[in-house]
Amino acid sequence: MRLSHRPAATAAAALLLAGGLAGCSLSDGDSGHGATQGSVGKASVDRFDKPVAKATFTTPMAPGAKVDIAVMGLRVKGKLATLSLQWTPHVPGDTNTPTPYRLNGERGLDASLIDPVNLKRYVVVTDSGSRRLESDDVLTNLPNEQTTLTSHTFAAPPANVKSIDLQLGSWPTFRDVPIER
Repeated sequence: MRLSHRPAATAAAALLLAGGLAGCSLSDGDSGHGATQGSVGKASVDRFDKPVAKATFTTPMAPGAKVDIAVMGLRVKGKLATLSLQWTPHVPGDTNTPTPYRLNGERGLDASLIDPVNLKRYVVVTDSGSRRLESDDVLTNLPNEQTTLTSHTFAAPPANVKSIDLQLGSWPTFRDVPIER
């Protein structure tokens, strides 16, 4: 019996991932297992002390509803730039759980970066399976009155671009978001 390419590739990826994770530790200390694989770089997570931009917007999700959106950072690594956003919905009444999609009037966010230097617009990149590399704006639940992080990945603007504008949904544009390199 011959496997098609897709299931075979998926199985191979799963085995590689499982094998790769077997030698990794998420803690900073020694796991005590006496690792013998040699020196491996430590994985890291983007950490942000404070937002680089923030605003409160009204939302059509419910009468009197608002959402705080904070741009926590736009970091470039290699040829990609990752935008991290923090959402805090304030939706009165007993309604559906807020999502970015619902907060934006049941429309897609269509996050984009606008480069004022090179006059370009950057949209979220897709992977080889045609999936957008971003948090799902329809399925990402944003518990009311709590903060939740989302991320969006773009092609990195050229090094001569120090800040960029961010268009997010139907809300006003965030201007001059600094790019961290």
